[in-house]
Amino acid sequence: MGIYFKEKLPFLKKFNTPVIINISGDTIEEYVKLAGILGEVSAEMGVSGLEINISCPNVKKEGMAWGTDAKETYKIVSSIRETTTLPLIVKLTPNVTDIKTIAQAAEEAGADALSLINTLMGMVVDIDSRRPKLANVSGGLSGPAVKPVALWLVWQVFQTVSIPVIGIGGIIKVEDALEFIIAGARAIEIGTANFVNPGVTVEIIEGIEKFLVENNIKDINELVGSMMG
Repeated sequence: MGIYFKEKLPFLKKFNTPVIINISGDTIEEYVKLAGILGEVSAEMGVSGLEINISCPNVKKEGMAWGTDAKETYKIVSSIRETTTLPLIVKLTPNVTDIKTIAQAAEEAGADALSLINTLMGMVVDIDSRRPKLANVSGGLSGPAVKPVALWLVWQVFQTVSIPVIGIGGIIKVEDALEFIIAGARAIEIGTANFVNPGVTVEIIEGIEKFLVENNIKDINELVGSMMG
């Protein structure tokens, strides 16, 4: 946390944009401690909100289990909610039977928004050694391949909760972003595409603006959840 407070946050504070910090931990106590510390320095350091990662498949710890169980999701989110008044975004995993029950649990526990999806479970095999290429055997699959799954789950959750949904998964161009918005996302996150094209976010913002003008749409909220059955 020392380097983060001394270097990262002061650097980010220079920009006129909200800073949302993604946090994770090995225990509920660690999540609560992190949320508490960041809440205390939020005004000074310009922290606008927290994204609670309870669904990362790239670790062997408990983070994955919390996001796959509605009761555990409620437990950890409510514990964090009691610790801080910062806006809480809860990041959900697609590796569940019914994401709607997890989304409802997070909302009831005090989440202000939900972001989905985190990565899908996958693995890669080294054919020469006949061993997994990943240290944990399995890991998270991201990028364009996951977009259809992400869209489907965003649409399901949008139908289920009243809090905002943030869409994630395989967004590499403006058309992808618009699909998520039409399916119910009020915002999007872009991850993998930044490694290929660092300017992709600006391109997508400009593309959305162009789409709105060309289609005579005055407010982007008109598009949110506008998908017809």
